[in-house]
Amino acid sequence: MATIKELAKQSGVSVATVSRVLNGYPDVRETTRKRVLAVARELDYAPSAAAQSMVTKRTQVIGVLLDTGAGHPDIHHPFFQEVLVGLKHGVGERGFDLLLFATDHPGNAFDSPSVLRRAKHHRVDGVVLMGVDPADGEVQRLVRSGIPCVAVDLDLVGPRTGWVMSDNVEGGRLAVRYLHGLGHRRIATIHGPVATRPGVDRLVGYRLETQDLGLATPEGFEQAGDFYPETGYAAMNALLELEEPPTAVFAASDLMAIGAIRAAQERGLRVPDAISLVGFDDIQLAPLMHPSLTTVRQDKSGLGFAAADALIRMVDHPGASAPAHALPVSLVERESAAPRLDPDAGRG
Repeated sequence: MATIKELAKQSGVSVATVSRVLNGYPDVRETTRKRVLAVARELDYAPSAAAQSMVTKRTQVIGVLLDTGAGHPDIHHPFFQEVLVGLKHGVGERGFDLLLFATDHPGNAFDSPSVLRRAKHHRVDGVVLMGVDPADGEVQRLVRSGIPCVAVDLDLVGPRTGWVMSDNVEGGRLAVRYLHGLGHRRIATIHGPVATRPGVDRLVGYRLETQDLGLATPEGFEQAGDFYPETGYAAMNALLELEEPPTAVFAASDLMAIGAIRAAQERGLRVPDAISLVGFDDIQLAPLMHPSLTTVRQDKSGLGFAAADALIRMVDHPGASAPAHALPVSLVERESAAPRLDPDAGRG
């Protein structure tokens, strides 16, 4: 890799002059500026990021902390994949790079390297957090550190920490309202973990809308899940074992809806003839399902872009307020929900 000394030697000027050209100082002859820049292109010269950061006090690097818990596929999860795409575009347009933190503990001089220590070690300008436990001590230390942070789909607040998420309450209401409009009156839900903000908010939306519509929610109509297919499968089996099972189900994630559809089909029940389902997320697999999945769409790439925008605004303006931004959601009609039919119509 070419050095600034080589660049100066081949340009026939001093190292100081090369530095002034590269940093855009105006007190350099135009002929000298053009010559230095031409040689820099010829040598494919790239200035040291470490040296630049000493001057600017910035590394142009945004850290990403992603952890969906043991046994869950975090970076392979379709929701987080699309958020990361939006995040990449958002920071890339502003000249920043992304650094993905490992969530396990690699061996080094410390027994338990903390998130904060890693953020300081890499001198990141800010951190985006996804899938982490907001109550975790490591996360709380990072939030209190003063490093700008933005949480995606997490309820995290601090002096320089804010959040972006979808309007999950409205999403839950949309799903119930849509099923009610199809003639369903026995509408159950498979909700997400109540320890998470999306899990709670989507359940709140379900409850608010069923109350406003005057719908009964018998015991057993609220089944807990963890946003993954296995719990959707188990929850649907529990719902179908009820003495009077629901005719429609709102699953708080598409993956749980996929598990729920499998459970119904294994019992010989056709979806949506025997039971209708609405998911949440609109992952790329949703339109490819059989039946294709009616779902509440959240702008996953938009969440990543909004997180990037908010975080870089805090980096550029230390006095800027931390974000608290909810993105709108919409309902996508496909094939997994239909008007209420005779209860025996979908069997066989």
